Parts: sequence; C-alpha cells; structure tokens
Amino acid sequence: MASGISILERMGLRRRSGVAAAGWGRTLLVAVVSLIYFLPVLFIIFTAIEPQELALSVPPRLSPTSLFGLIPDQFVFPPTVENFGSVFSRVMTAGGLPEPTGFDRFFFNSIVIASASVLLALVLGTLAAYGFSRFPLKGNDTYLFIILTTRMLPAIVVVIPVILMFRAAGLSGSYLGIILLYTAFNLAFTIWMMKSFFDELSTDVEDAARIDGSSEVRVFVKICLPQVVAGLAATFVFGLILTWNEFLFALLLTGPDTRTVPVAMNQAVSSGGRGTDWTLLAAIETLFLIPVFLVTFFLQNHLLRGVTFGTVKK
Repeated sequence: MASGISILERMGLRRRSGVAAAGWGRTLLVAVVSLIYFLPVLFIIFTAIEPQELALSVPPRLSPTSLFGLIPDQFVFPPTVENFGSVFSRVMTAGGLPEPTGFDRFFFNSIVIASASVLLALVLGTLAAYGFSRFPLKGNDTYLFIILTTRMLPAIVVVIPVILMFRAAGLSGSYLGIILLYTAFNLAFTIWMMKSFFDELSTDVEDAARIDGSSEVRVFVKICLPQVVAGLAATFVFGLILTWNEFLFALLLTGPDTRTVPVAMNQAVSSGGRGTDWTLLAAIETLFLIPVFLVTFFLQNHLLRGVTFGTVKK
C-alpha cells in the first residue's frame, strides 16, 4: 500500500512538473513573440533619445546603455532628451532664437477631434445598437448590412464628394466638420460592436424590471449599460485608434488651426537643408503613441473582457 501511494505521488509530481514546464514554455514563447512585435516601437523610442548625428550610423546603435556590459560599446549611444524639446521649439534659422513649431496645438487638435468624435459615435451607436437588438424592425438584417457598407468603401473612393459637401456646407477647416465626419465613419463599427454585446445579454432581468414598472430608459441605463461596460471600453479603444491615426481626410479637410499630428508631421521631417531629421520624427511618433497607450493601459481590464465577450458560454 505504501509502495502504491508513493508511486501515485511520484506520478502526481511528474504531472505537476510537466504542467509547470509547459506553462513556462508557453510564457517564454509569448514573451519572445511579444518582443518581436514590440521591436519596431522600441526602435522608434531609442531613435527618439539618440543624438541626430548617430541616427544613421553604421553599425546602428542599439541601446542607450551597455546593459551590464552585454552590448559592445560600438552599439551604445549617449541618450538625450533634446529631440523632445525640439518637437515644440526649434531654432529655425542659423544663429536665431528658438521658435515654437506649433506641435502643442497639433497634439491638442488630435486629442479634441479624436475623443469628441469617438465619444459622440459611442453615444449614438450604443443607442442605435440597443434599438436594433431589442426592437428589431422588418428587414433588420438588411438595415444592418446597409450600415456596414459605409465602412466597406476605401476613403479615397468617397473623398471627392465629401470635399464638395464640406465646401457647400462651409465646414472645411473646422472642428465641427472633421468631428462629424469621423463620427459618421465610426458609427457603423460602433453599432455592430455594441449590438453583439446587447444580443449576448439575458432579457429575463429586463422583462422583470418592465413588469415592475421600470421605463425603457431606466431598463437601458440601469440594467443593460452596466453589463456592457467592457464592450463600451473595447469599442472606444478601437474607435480611438482608427481616428487617432487617420490621415487622408485630416490632410484634405483640416486647416492650419485644426491640423492634426499625422498631417503636421511632414513639417518636422526636414532639418534645414540637411534632409530628414529622423530623431525628431521619432520623438514626434513617441509622443504620439503615449495617449493611446495610456487609454489602453487604464482600460485593459475591460478591454480583454470586451474582446472575448460572447466567446465563452456560461
């Protein structure tokens, strides 16, 4: 009996050690794949803190530190933060004083336009999605497909009629015009995303609340919305990324006072007559990544649930 127990114990230990080894193996694999995907971003960050004269050096500089002597000196560069200061204030002429570049305004424009359009699309799209989910009309799927087709066409196909409409309405170069345009383009995505979340909810609690005398507005606000917070977070993040990086419409429909960072980047890629200033461009890109990174970081708990919502049956 003692021998039997010891054999079972040894089998259990081997099984647990095998499971632990497999877990560590998967973790290591995920870490390697994540590092490979993150390498371009890491390269941009390193270029942003690298002196301009070393940006195109051969061999390339790989690290601001020697990492305890593991990286040879020819691959190490002295870090600097001057590139980030040059984003907002630069010496435009030889021997002149630093002049503002206007990038503080461009960053402000990107934040205002992206956040306002995504929030507006989230409000309107969530209301529409609830209606499609709880009060389907005859031909409901057809209406949803028509809404989806607004995202099927590439932007270049509709850019001419959009420009003509903006000129006729006097919206060219205004905050209102570009916010409304981004809202319209985000609506289809928001409606389809949020409808899938509402469809996954059980209607039993909603029906009980209606029987108790709750209005439809109260059912929506007090019962449905708290259950789809993860969906709201996921939809907000995806919509923000799409709007934050949009270039074509921002290039053609914004003016000097409403220009966003993607459009304004071409003003900072050249340093006098010496060609492209890669370190300055990398500093702009690094700063441009921070807002979306922070939003994603603070919403990460909801984001994972929002992305996987409905894939696991309870």
